[in-house]
Amino acid sequence: MSGLHKSAGVFIFWMLTGMVCLGQNIKGKVTDSLGKPISYAGINLKNSAGLIVAYTTSDAGGLYSLGIPANADKSGLTLEASCIGFKKAGLPVSSFTTPYNFKLAGAVHQLQGVTIKNNRPRLRVSGDTTSYKVSDFSSPQDRVIGDVIKKLPGIDVAKDGKISYNGKAISNLYIGGDNLLDDKYNIATGTIPHGVVDQVQVMENHQPVKMLRDKVVSEDVALNLTIKKDAKLQLIGQETIGAGLPKKYDEDLNAMMFKDKYKAINYLRGNNTGYDVAGDLVSHNSAEHMQRLDNDQPGTVLSLGTAGDPDLPRNRYLFNQSGIVNLNNLVNLKKDVQLRANISYLRDSQHQDYSRLSEVYLPGDTIRYTEKQNNKWRPDLIHTQFTLNVNQNKYYLNDNLVTDYNHNTSYSNLVSNGVPVNQTFKDNLFNFSNELNWMKTFHSDKIMEVYSYINRTSEPESRVIEPNLNPDIFNNGVNYSLLTQTVNIPTWFSNNYLAYKIPGQHITQSYKAGFSSQSQTLNSALSATQQNNTVNPVGDSTRNSLNWSRNKAYAEADFDVPGKILKIEASLPLNWQQTHYSDDYYQLSNSLNRLYFNPRLYVKYQSGIENYFTLNYGLRNNIGSIQDVYRGYILTNYRTLYANSADLTERQSQNAGLGFNYRKAITLFFFSLNVNYSHIYANNIASSTLTNNLQQRVVLPYDNKTDAWAVSGYISKYNFDLQTTFSAGASWQTARLNQLQNGLVLPFNTVGETLNVGAESKLSSKVNLSYKANYSQTTSKSTAVAGSSKFQRLIQTAAIEYNPLNTLQFNLAADHYYTHQQQANGLKYFFADATIRYKFSKPKIDVQLTAQNLFNVKNYTSLYLSANVFTSSTYSIPGRMVLAKVMFNL
Repeated sequence: MSGLHKSAGVFIFWMLTGMVCLGQNIKGKVTDSLGKPISYAGINLKNSAGLIVAYTTSDAGGLYSLGIPANADKSGLTLEASCIGFKKAGLPVSSFTTPYNFKLAGAVHQLQGVTIKNNRPRLRVSGDTTSYKVSDFSSPQDRVIGDVIKKLPGIDVAKDGKISYNGKAISNLYIGGDNLLDDKYNIATGTIPHGVVDQVQVMENHQPVKMLRDKVVSEDVALNLTIKKDAKLQLIGQETIGAGLPKKYDEDLNAMMFKDKYKAINYLRGNNTGYDVAGDLVSHNSAEHMQRLDNDQPGTVLSLGTAGDPDLPRNRYLFNQSGIVNLNNLVNLKKDVQLRANISYLRDSQHQDYSRLSEVYLPGDTIRYTEKQNNKWRPDLIHTQFTLNVNQNKYYLNDNLVTDYNHNTSYSNLVSNGVPVNQTFKDNLFNFSNELNWMKTFHSDKIMEVYSYINRTSEPESRVIEPNLNPDIFNNGVNYSLLTQTVNIPTWFSNNYLAYKIPGQHITQSYKAGFSSQSQTLNSALSATQQNNTVNPVGDSTRNSLNWSRNKAYAEADFDVPGKILKIEASLPLNWQQTHYSDDYYQLSNSLNRLYFNPRLYVKYQSGIENYFTLNYGLRNNIGSIQDVYRGYILTNYRTLYANSADLTERQSQNAGLGFNYRKAITLFFFSLNVNYSHIYANNIASSTLTNNLQQRVVLPYDNKTDAWAVSGYISKYNFDLQTTFSAGASWQTARLNQLQNGLVLPFNTVGETLNVGAESKLSSKVNLSYKANYSQTTSKSTAVAGSSKFQRLIQTAAIEYNPLNTLQFNLAADHYYTHQQQANGLKYFFADATIRYKFSKPKIDVQLTAQNLFNVKNYTSLYLSANVFTSSTYSIPGRMVLAKVMFNL
């Protein structure tokens, strides 16, 4: 392993070499319309991407001197001067020897820049950009920038690392203005040392395409990490070697570079301590991206069973033996031209032991399943992505080539209702796509856009079940050896369009025309291997050879009003689709032609300097997929048979939302409130027939409606006296839907309520404290089933950090889980972890000792309630673990 570390270190160090540039100064004076000097005027230096790269203020005589950061691109720079009571002014920077003087005109209630001074945490607002000074919120215990981001007022970080600002999920995270990771920002938040980051910038109304700024409205919120000047000049990295009991190891080798011309995060990582390296590869907005592409990719059809994951952090329950190589490199070839490569390989071995009780409440009856299962997974994941991006003021090109290959072999030993079931499952996913987007501005300021996306995916699946599962159902009552289910849905998809944009003084018009095409086949077979090794199909209705095609032609008119007070985005798309599917075995041949209008409206009204209202409405008509129309039964898991006997699903959904966002930068106060309503109509419903050893599901023609309301609020405030960020959130959701089970229509109303509070505090220079609590309650009622079901949940987490010396740190953390369900005993769990770390200044080495799960909890039970289904799952989890680490810092 040490030889591998050395070779990888040499390789990564070679990749991270570069040039260092010298800085210059810009000087000038700021006066009012009468020539009087303006003191404390804010001077911003912005790069061509509109990001602030340097900042200063004018002195008592109105004079300022601003240093240009080393390695900054000297072309495309802009100076902006602002001060309370005056209108903001800007000047392009064309020379570094002449002074740049500003004469600001007076304005009433004009707030373009806010700076909090003295020794209080600093929050600066400039237009749509809010900047947090990292050093104001960090503590000695923090290792990576993600530790600091979760403390920032107005920002919330979910368990999976997803970041939200004032209640809205961010669209991307940039590093020094560059998109290195393409939405897989867990890599950055979990790897970049917080000491190299100067500011965390929140960019609202973020439009990543330069030529569309101030022309096309964007709802996105993005983060940008500005890198300290000295950190840009050196290789940054850390090598970690860890070992512990029982038989634990944890190793990490990483190297990073954040120059203006070259950025990289490359690392090797391996462990068996429960840290899930697959979390590094999560793309937090992939679902929204696929919806914009209109690409309905088929999902994995088969599974080993009904087991899910417990509602604990992954490191609490995961038994793993994983390793990952992750290489992320970006080169700015020249001004506004980038080439990026993201390559990763992950290999893991995981196992899970659990027992489960499932109850389905029906009028006059209750269906019960008991399971005890031992599962093993062996995934291999290879991902490559190459991106060429040209983002200029009058020209844009983005070409994104992605390939994924996932090989997974899984095993399961299961006892269900007293019957042994052994399973082996294999699936191999191959996915290839290329996305090309080209835009150019002509002399008349009109913009032409050409877009093309192509995708190929295939995922052969095979699952073998033994011995002799339900012979009365699958083999006419005769004992047999094996049951084999195979499925594959190879797919081609392409989407192409041509667009023409007409920017105006107050409105931008966009007109688009295009077409998309999808071609698929669904092949499946369920067969039984007899005791004499002959193989027979199971019945006459357990095979599929379904051909599918969908072609769509569409036209769309978009109108954007990118005003300062009122922003409006309206989309008026019209599309015609032709869908055809056939399976000769079932004499099936159907076609469906539809013309759909799917309008969308987004309005943002700036009701004050730091608060605004949002309104959105969307109508969407869509048609089901190939997985909604196959006629032959597929055994999706060992006790569930799926088939369809209805025509293709037609679904119409309407969504409406109203929101209010408030921010007071000078006091670090944030507040948001959102109300959403959705109504979904479908022309069919899934009908389930349940017995104590099998579930059969078919889709039947039956009007099906779902209505849902959701109300959520979020508040965050920094208390300067207590040096504490307080946060709280609340939500209420209700959903009304119908289920068809055992021939009965069962209407259900499910209500969910949550409340969470938290505090991140610097009690002193030596002591830090954090606390979070989350309370949730779920209630499910039906007029067809007597009574109602309810369960409540409270999760509390707390941590205290103590630094008696600059070189010595202590940390104690605890989690408490309480679950209460009607007519059942409450469930209580308590976890505790402790860490001690000592830092050596020469050489730069940290030594750390961690004890996890101090009370040696080895079993955990979680409850789940949905409509009339209640499950109680008990998992084996890792017990106490002690790990010693040595960390070498570059």
